[in-house]
Amino acid sequence: MRIPNEVQLSQPWRIHSVVEDFTLEDVWRLPAVSGTKDDFDSVIDLVTRSDPGATSSAPTRFLWNVRDRLGDWVDLGRVSTTAGAENRLPIPGTRQFSLADRLPNDLRGSADDVHFDHLPFVPLYRTEDEFAAEISNQTVHGVMHVAWVNRGSDDGHEAQMAVYVKPRGRFGQAYMAFIKPFRYLIVYPALERQVARTWSRRRAVP
Repeated sequence: MRIPNEVQLSQPWRIHSVVEDFTLEDVWRLPAVSGTKDDFDSVIDLVTRSDPGATSSAPTRFLWNVRDRLGDWVDLGRVSTTAGAENRLPIPGTRQFSLADRLPNDLRGSADDVHFDHLPFVPLYRTEDEFAAEISNQTVHGVMHVAWVNRGSDDGHEAQMAVYVKPRGRFGQAYMAFIKPFRYLIVYPALERQVARTWSRRRAVP
């Protein structure tokens, strides 16, 4: 469920000071992923274990595989493998290789115990209601931000996810524009359904 960027920007999230020179690309609610304040660790676990390549949506699997093949052919990097420190590129317009260099002391090392099983993201930080991870490849330096939003009560928390990007020059901008319709029409809806089903199954386990 896509929501206006202003919803993300109006909240006092710690990520704002880290990505001041990035563009907020997308924000969406995950209303099916809800629970108590103490459930956020389970949300982070769900996100880091997600595997878009295993979704039940055939078009999404096809696009994911095409992107991986394209990554191999033209050195864009794969999107279905965990990230390593090698071959990382500077953040566009800076000499920094990671947004970890921008974190205040109280956030440094806060996500050292978090790891992605299938996606090339590197965790940045976690708090009681935020989790952020970055990705770097030949087209973009991006950030995934997951927030555990209080909707009015201790039992009324809900997941909200945002993506911040900084494309690498004109090629990166063109690539982001090209894949935008596929993200909105195919990839995001399929991933939301996959996340909702997985969360529902987990919550059903006693």
